[in-house]
Order: sequence, then C-alpha cells, then structure tokens
Amino acid sequence: MDKGLKKSDITFALGFLFTLVVAVGAFFYGMKVGADRAERLYAAERQAQLAAAAAETAGEAYRQQDLVSFYHTVFLPFREFAGEWLSVRHRLLTGETGDPAALLKELSRTAGRKYDEARMSVVPPVSPLLIEAREHYLGSLQKFAESFARLAEGANEGGAEALLARVEADGAFREAVREAQLGQRGYYAAMVQWGSSLDPGIPQDYTAPDPLGFDEWSGLPLLLKFAVAADYLAERGTVDEFLPQDLAAKTDHLIRSGQASKLNLSSFDEAADLLIGTEAVRAGDYLQLGAQLYSARELLPQLPFFSSGR
Repeated sequence: MDKGLKKSDITFALGFLFTLVVAVGAFFYGMKVGADRAERLYAAERQAQLAAAAAETAGEAYRQQDLVSFYHTVFLPFREFAGEWLSVRHRLLTGETGDPAALLKELSRTAGRKYDEARMSVVPPVSPLLIEAREHYLGSLQKFAESFARLAEGANEGGAEALLARVEADGAFREAVREAQLGQRGYYAAMVQWGSSLDPGIPQDYTAPDPLGFDEWSGLPLLLKFAVAADYLAERGTVDEFLPQDLAAKTDHLIRSGQASKLNLSSFDEAADLLIGTEAVRAGDYLQLGAQLYSARELLPQLPFFSSGR
C-alpha cells in the first residue's frame, strides 16, 4: 500500500492552509476595522458629551454666589491687609512710628496670614476672570510679605520719610501693588460678566474711548462705570483706601453738581485725575452718594460693599 501523499492531497492541504491564513487575517483585520470604528464613534460621542456639558455649565459662569464667595474669601482678606498697610503708611507720613522695623515685620506676617486665608478659596473653573483675579491677589500678598520682611532690616535707620521712600521704590513692593490692582480690575470685570448674563443692555466686552467724554460716561450702566474706574486705578502705582465705586460716584457728583463744567473738565480721566490729585475721593463715597445719584433699578450684585449694611 502506497503511504506517500498524492499530488492532489498536497494541493488540498496547501489550499486549506492558505484559506485558513486568509480567514484568520480577515478576522483580525475585521476586528481592527471594527475597533477603529468603535473608537471613532466613542470619540465623537465623547466630544458631543463634552460640548453639551460645556454648554450646560456656560450659563453658570460668574454667578452671584461666586462673586459673593470671592468677596469673603479673597477680596476681603486682601482689603484687611491693605487697611493695615495704609494705616502704617499714614503713621510713617506723620512721624507717629515708634519702631518702624517692628511695624514692617508685622505687616509681613499679616500679608502671610491673609495669603494663607485667600489660598484656601475655591473659584469655579467656568469663571476665568475670577480665577485670574484670585491669582493676582495671592501674588500681591506674597510680594508684600516678601518686601516688608526684607525692608524691615535697617528700617529704624534714616527716619520714617526715608523708609517710606525705600518702601515705595522697592521692586517687590511695586509688583505687589500692580498685582493688587490687576486683581481688583479682574473682580470688577467679572461683575460686568454677571450683569451681562442678566441684562443684554450691559455689553460683555466694552472698551472705553480715549478720552471717555461725560456724555458717554453718563449713559453707561453702573457696573460698567465701576469697571472703567477699576481700569483707571489699575494704571496707578498705589493701593487706595477707596474703591472703584467711590471714584465713579464722586465723578458723577462732580458732573451733576456743575463743578466739572466750571472747571472745564470734559472727560472721566480728567475728573478722576483732579479728584484723586486733590484727595477728594474717600472710602464710602458710593454709599453716601449712591442713593441720590443712581436709580434703585440699576443692576448690581448683592455684595457687602454695595450696601450700607457693610
């Protein structure tokens, strides 16, 4: 009996192996195509979900509760430190300081404590202006702490006036002031975003003309006036006792009283330069003048510094 393989058997075996290889290859190719298609479908579905989530959360940006939370957890700690610095500055100007070095060391410690307080704040990721404002305020407190700690060394030498000059010329101090004003500008810009979401008459993006004449200034919504004042103050190299709303109210009072016209003033910047240069703006001017200057229908967030209950 011939035990050798016939040619036909060999051909059949080779054909079977070829078919098997092709089938296996087709199977794995089909799996790959299917996996790629499923991955594309998943990616498309995921993008749609993300887009839907973004659209859903977009309306939650700059909510009033976020503005209020920012006030208490970031803005207020900074303003409490700023109040102490302005008090020490006044004492330096009037020569009422017994131990300037001790005062600066305490200011540095206070800035550090307020930094720790503000650092614990949480700002929603859908409100980038508040996030940036928080970072500016934190950077400001950090720089103030650094500046005052360094300047405390030798602070008792040369007199209070010379010390104040060194403080205001210090690079870290100047950067701290700049960061503080940028933080304030961002906070007031976030209020405009909040107002715009509720009132289409308040534009999200407003660029004041240069100069900003009294006619256009007078027609601005109150939130925009405050934001314009914050922009103006951001260009100054000081931390002020008063706030943007105080400057805005004092400007409106100057215009409506007729004094601006008598002084040949025609723009917001001219009025602000005069008011600040003559130290005519005080903390609380908005609370004192607001009721007689502005309608109760003006849209404002319910923040403590817009209320006499502060």
